[in-house]
Amino acid sequence: AEYVIKNIQWHPCDSFTVQRGWQQIEEYISTWEIHESWLHWSEFLQEEELKYSKRYHYRVCFSIPTRRKPIPRATASVYFVIEISKIKPATLPVEVFFNLESSRLIHR
Repeated sequence: AEYVIKNIQWHPCDSFTVQRGWQQIEEYISTWEIHESWLHWSEFLQEEELKYSKRYHYRVCFSIPTRRKPIPRATASVYFVIEISKIKPATLPVEVFFNLESSRLIHR
């Protein structure tokens, strides 16, 4: 059996807002096959101005809280960057990158 990686339709650069970026990250995470005991919250971290683009940084933090331990001992963070090009046509979709907290591998 061949495994199919799920994806979503990302908004074009000209309609991007910080709130839409956050909503799309939530939509993208919903395509992941994660056990229901894992809960998450996400936040916008910062906007970064570069010469040819703008980058918007977000963090999604996963944990497994329980009744006995509502504040989990361990968490796992995924860091997202949404990049908006200043030189490519604004009708193209945003570029999205993410990596796990202790990994150097950047997913695109």
